[in-house]
Amino acid sequence: MALDRPPLRNLADIEALEKVPLDDRIGQFRSTFDVIRASAERHPDKAALHFIPNGTADEEPVTLSYGDLTRKIFQAANAFAGLGVGPEDSVSFLMPNLPETHPTLWGAETAGIVNPINPLLEVDAISDIADAAGAVVLVAAGPTVSEEIWDKAREVHNRLPNLKAVLQIGGQANEAPGIIDFDSALEAQPGDRLVFDRRIDPDDTAAWFHTGGTTGLPKLARHTHGAEVYNAWVLAEIEDHGPDDVLMCGLPLFHVNAVMVTGLAPFMVGATVLLPSTMGFRDPNVISHFWRLIERYRVCLFSGVPTLYASLLQVPVEGCDLSSLRYGICGAAPMPVELFKEFEDRTGLRILEGYGLTESVCVASLNPRDGERRVGSIGMRIPYQEMKSVRLNTDGGYLGDCELDEIGTVVIRGPNVLTGYKRSSDNRGAFIDDDWFVTGDLGRMDGEGYFWLTGRSKDVIIRGGHNIDPAVIDDALVSHPDVALAAAVGRPDSYAGELPVAFVTLIPGGRATPDELMAYAADKITERAAVPKSIHILPELPLTAVGKIFKPALRWRAAQMILEDALAPLGEGGVKITVEVGPHERHGTLARVTVSGADASGVSEKAREILGPYPVPFKLETSC
Repeated sequence: MALDRPPLRNLADIEALEKVPLDDRIGQFRSTFDVIRASAERHPDKAALHFIPNGTADEEPVTLSYGDLTRKIFQAANAFAGLGVGPEDSVSFLMPNLPETHPTLWGAETAGIVNPINPLLEVDAISDIADAAGAVVLVAAGPTVSEEIWDKAREVHNRLPNLKAVLQIGGQANEAPGIIDFDSALEAQPGDRLVFDRRIDPDDTAAWFHTGGTTGLPKLARHTHGAEVYNAWVLAEIEDHGPDDVLMCGLPLFHVNAVMVTGLAPFMVGATVLLPSTMGFRDPNVISHFWRLIERYRVCLFSGVPTLYASLLQVPVEGCDLSSLRYGICGAAPMPVELFKEFEDRTGLRILEGYGLTESVCVASLNPRDGERRVGSIGMRIPYQEMKSVRLNTDGGYLGDCELDEIGTVVIRGPNVLTGYKRSSDNRGAFIDDDWFVTGDLGRMDGEGYFWLTGRSKDVIIRGGHNIDPAVIDDALVSHPDVALAAAVGRPDSYAGELPVAFVTLIPGGRATPDELMAYAADKITERAAVPKSIHILPELPLTAVGKIFKPALRWRAAQMILEDALAPLGEGGVKITVEVGPHERHGTLARVTVSGADASGVSEKAREILGPYPVPFKLETSC
């Protein structure tokens, strides 16, 4: 049952909430651990976490009460401090969603700074992130949990001389010097107090979260304790959580959404978090058992991305009691309007679309829980945070604020917004007027304060100077009954610069052909310039670790296909031409073209002439 909170219907309600100073609302919490400890003092025996190892609705969960969780956080913080972690040192972790992940998170923030790392990254990237964060300790899933993660952890341990210890969850901890059993390390510490002296200030660094990046070292966003506490409070407020609520956490706990929306926010009010398997929503068991899990645990809310909602449409809801569900949260990417409507019609579940980013700790805007949900919008700004669209010049300089409904670059500032990245060079162009963070997303605000994202500046398809919003194409194609997901990108063109193309996946049993989809898109899309020049059906779309469609991979694929077609006439007389398009640290994207055969040199010159007009940097090599 939610707390008795005033309604949040519109901007006037948000402004009324802001009449009380923020410090009066959350000033008693100086750190993230204060939030959890306060709930434990109110109800120590209440369930804080349910963990379902296999993700099925019939198995018995592993449960941690608030008393258990608090004890383990004390123990983890003490263990980290004993291994040399101080206020400026980091504890990196490579873990799936486990009962041990939360004690690691909040224990690390209590002793020093936590640095969650995506375990799906390659070892080079993991090592670079941990090193940049100043990791002193690494916590990792051992071989009995994940052999793949443990192999990466061992390699990281070998590469980073500053790592004083690796705490292993599961497996044989005595396999090498410096590797310590996680459970033994915690059990050796008291669970009712800290054995080291530290007074945490709200401005102290709590976490280094890495942002998604395609090339080079990802940026490390600085989260303070005060920013995380505020974001937890505002999430509980705008989502209307109470101590009787159960929230499902299916996104990975190296990501801010899982950590905040289905982590610290419910912990702030003493609610319960359900962890369905180590893989969460990436586990087929969890998807097939999803509605039964909702029914058994009386889940009131979950947070996901459009790909999750598309998958759940294939899972029957008949016979399941979903009365506990108040709504689902959708973020990370715009949700196609047709998918939104079909999901609500099929399940009866309300969806609240929102917007957030690592640099805002998590949430920045959300459709109002008690007011009008404008399908396709990301809702209104959260209380105490400012948000607007601005005009920037080509160098990122501020030209002025946008008018209502004028598209510009979305910027935010407030108690949740980072003050900077760890690497000073990453801060260039990240802010205007010193404190407005430049999100890089394009959007507009309407007259009632709702924001509408129109694309990301680098995702916009520019056809002969005409800006095309990919969402126009995505929404049209997803409305086709055979299409599950769609993603439009710009394909390089020697004349127009870019032309729109689209990639789709079909629902099980879907029979639509590319030609049929082309005709359908031409009928649905009123903006002629936005009608895709080609549509490609794939068995699956490339996804990020949190289930967001990874459009850079599709742009590379589209570029590779068109360049291969352009060069195909040269591949005669024993000449072989290969094209590979991918990320490049300096150019962003690079086409690597190899010409081999008897007349490779002569053909290479012709290839260079053909490639020249395309707006894709290329490297041409010849081999005989």
